[in-house]
Amino acid sequence: MRILISNDDGYKAKGIKQLTKSLSEIAEVIVIAPSDNKSAASSSLTLGRPLKPIQIEKNIYTIDATPTDCVHLALCGFIKESIDLVVTGINFGANLGDDTIYSGTVAGAIEGRFLGLPSIAMSLASWEGNHFETAGEIAKRLVTQIDKSELSNNTIINVNVPDIPFNEIKGFKSTRLGSRHKSEPSVKDKTDSSLYWIGENGKEADNLDGTDFHAISNNFVSVTPLQIDLTKYSELKPVRDWLQKIDY
Repeated sequence: MRILISNDDGYKAKGIKQLTKSLSEIAEVIVIAPSDNKSAASSSLTLGRPLKPIQIEKNIYTIDATPTDCVHLALCGFIKESIDLVVTGINFGANLGDDTIYSGTVAGAIEGRFLGLPSIAMSLASWEGNHFETAGEIAKRLVTQIDKSELSNNTIINVNVPDIPFNEIKGFKSTRLGSRHKSEPSVKDKTDSSLYWIGENGKEADNLDGTDFHAISNNFVSVTPLQIDLTKYSELKPVRDWLQKIDY
C-alpha cells in the first residue's frame, strides 16, 4: 500500500511527523504538506500563481500552498507512483461539528475523495498536544482495516482522538457531527485598534450521545463519515413551491 499524507499545520508539525512514523510501519508513505500553517484554509485552491514542490528528503515534499493544493497536485501529475489512500493530519486540535467546514486537514481528505481515493482525516482533540502517538496508533489500526470496510466510494472519514494515553481509550464510536453556538465576538488587536482577531469557536450546542463531541468527552475515538453533497433535500419542495410564485 502507498499512502499520501498531508495536513494543514505544515510539514514541520509534530502531528504529521507522528502520522508519517506510524503509517510507515505498515505502508510506503509520501508526504506533501504546506510549508507553514494553513489552518482553517478549508478547500481553497491556489489559482493565481504556479506551485513549486520542494523536496525535503526522500518522499517528503513541501509547497507554499494549501492542503487542498498539496493533495490535488500530488494526485494530478506530480507523484508518478500510484496512490492507494490519502490520510491527512494529525491535526493539532479537534475537528468536531462545525469545525469540519473550515478545516484544512479535513479539506485535504475531501480533495483525495474528489480525486477518487479513500480518505481519512485525523485530528488530536486537544490544544495541549500531549499524546500524538495515541492518534498515530489509531490511524495505523484504521488503515490496516480500511480494505474490510463496506463504505461507499464518496465517503470521507473524519477521525478525532482524545488526547490521552492509548491504554485509556475506551474504544471507537461511529458518530454524527455535533454543532456549536455562534462564534465568540471578534477581538480588537491590543496594539492597533483598527485591527481585529477572529473570535474563538462557539461553545458546544449539540453534544448529545451519538455526536462527535460526546464521544470525545467520554474518551472514545470519534469516527464520522462525511459526504460532500450539501443539498438540503427536505427543502427542495418548499423552494420549488416558492419559485412558482415568482413572476418572470
